[in-house]
Amino acid sequence: MDKHSFTTLSEAVNTLTAEGYKEDFEARENSILALYSKKDYQPSELNIVATFRFEGITDPSDEATVFAIVASDGTKGTLVMSYSAEHGQNVELIRQIPYSQE
Repeated sequence: MDKHSFTTLSEAVNTLTAEGYKEDFEARENSILALYSKKDYQPSELNIVATFRFEGITDPSDEATVFAIVASDGTKGTLVMSYSAEHGQNVELIRQIPYSQE
């Protein structure tokens, strides 16, 4: 999966979506929500298959990571985590998701 070399966040998300990673995941307080299907997942039900990090040129709050994720039920999607103070993602929950390349 890490065969890609993206220059922008939007390029990464658009390419991954075209490759079947159509769901948007968001780490909430106690679960990770698939925003389109409204399914809740626990970290153990997910697998990060690739990560792509983007750094802002002049503003550190522009930094972000895109995670390509596959759920145990076959759902594929992305989770975007910004490093700004107002990102709203549960970082500890994201850290519990196992990582293994596809």
